[in-house]
Amino acid sequence: MSVRFGPAGLGPVKEAIAKLEEYHELGLSACEIAFTYGVYIKSEKDAEEIGKAADKLGIKLSIHAPYWLNLNSKEKIKIKQSKERILDCCRIGERMQAYRVVFHAGYYGGMKPEKTYENIKKEVVELQETIKKNKWKIKIAPETMGKVNVFGSMDEIANLAKDTGCAFCIDFAHILARDKNVDYEKIKKLFGHYKEWHCHFSGIEYSDKGERKHLKTPKQAWVELLKNLPKDKDIVIINESPDMLDDSLEGLKLWKGI
Repeated sequence: MSVRFGPAGLGPVKEAIAKLEEYHELGLSACEIAFTYGVYIKSEKDAEEIGKAADKLGIKLSIHAPYWLNLNSKEKIKIKQSKERILDCCRIGERMQAYRVVFHAGYYGGMKPEKTYENIKKEVVELQETIKKNKWKIKIAPETMGKVNVFGSMDEIANLAKDTGCAFCIDFAHILARDKNVDYEKIKKLFGHYKEWHCHFSGIEYSDKGERKHLKTPKQAWVELLKNLPKDKDIVIINESPDMLDDSLEGLKLWKGI
């Protein structure tokens, strides 16, 4: 078993390698590059240099795709654009030796969950076919979502992984916001047969409708998560709190204590 901790951010291209060196010196071994507002690493040469540096430092890279995605849009052009953005992340991520592209799959948009699922599954299958055709090693990972009106319950993401062969991202804070509790036994049942878990974690503020915003991660929340992690997995935990670096270090410290 291995557990890697890291923040959801790398910063500007010109500072990326220095930032990775800083993370390494602090004992962190993961980092998720936030393309949430667009793929800002444009040069394949820059991507390759960042990837080589991360590999040398023992830091596992992942990518978060842009927020404006919807594989269940009623407008075909928006589905096409969403898939292009995911594949653009895959292309540059492959150059960086990143192992996952995390993304928000879509919205119900007034459709029944079952219909939404079938629509999104179809698009994920097509994405998987393109990834295979390009012989990319990187995997796409739809994320469990924190708002009740958004596609991405635990069951939906688990079924998507089973039916399409894609990877997944378990966001424990989102699960708490959506379900009002974290059922660790159910999570283990749904995802327990996979060797690799890619996870997000932070504190979170939520209402009856689900997620409002991410918060600094309480120590007790870290303790509860770490004690409930399965003992036979390779796990990456990306922290998305407003204080993601310090929170990642807190998680690492507590994990070493456990």
